Amino acid sequence: MTGARKYNGPRRSALQRFAAAPHIAWAVLFVIAPLIFVAYYAFTNSADGSFTMANIAAFFTKEYLLIFWRSVKLAFFATLICLLLGYPTAYFISRCKPGTQKILIVLLMLPMWTNFLIRTYSIMTLLQDTGILNSLLGAIGIKPLSIIGTETAVVIGMVYDYLPYMILPIYSVMSKMDHRLIEAASDLGCNGFQVLKKVIIPLSISGVISGITMVFVPSISTFYISQKLGGPSTLLIGDVIEQQYTASNYNMVASLSFVLMVILIVGLAIVNHYTDSDDGGGMLI
Repeated sequence: MTGARKYNGPRRSALQRFAAAPHIAWAVLFVIAPLIFVAYYAFTNSADGSFTMANIAAFFTKEYLLIFWRSVKLAFFATLICLLLGYPTAYFISRCKPGTQKILIVLLMLPMWTNFLIRTYSIMTLLQDTGILNSLLGAIGIKPLSIIGTETAVVIGMVYDYLPYMILPIYSVMSKMDHRLIEAASDLGCNGFQVLKKVIIPLSISGVISGITMVFVPSISTFYISQKLGGPSTLLIGDVIEQQYTASNYNMVASLSFVLMVILIVGLAIVNHYTDSDDGGGMLI
């Protein structure tokens, strides 16, 4: 029909635009502007501010690539353990009565109300050579374990600190799941494993992806956990960034942060793409 006007969706009122203004200003000041500064310092020389690719190229040297690989490896194992522990925990909580769910969620969140440094020190107290764990092992005649200063201790610290970030998004999805679908699958002859594979996992995949993201991203960039629970052999990319910042080498800090950020964003974009393709839901970065 000639003369017809194309529909571009509902127009936002002046009040809606005004209400969104603080969020836009916050995003510009505390998200976009810092990223611009990081990109600027990553591609400039500390001496005269001229453009250079030397800072970015330094990330791809053997030394930094080994550290980055170690960061990815430990973050992967920590995320995998959190998933294996968090998924059944989230499912169990979602099947409890509403009142019980609230109590369990509060108990899960209680450690998160404690300062991150204190939580890390508590793990040190448990795992150190003269700590609580080795004292208990010695009391029953088992040789003490030397855990502090190893990659195992770093992974344990990551799991302890970030496990709630895996459980909560999965629980959020599972608590909204229509459990009649599970009953219908059982009535149609599916055993427990088939119900899990064909019903529960597909319906909860968005929560799983969100949980993996919320655990993997801080794990790969952490530095305090590796400093307190690890040793010289457990140096992570977050430790290198912190060391360069302490040395006031801001251009190198920016380049390492920029490359790490790009890698993570690309990885999340790929995950989002396949998540959207599989279930039509997707996850917000």
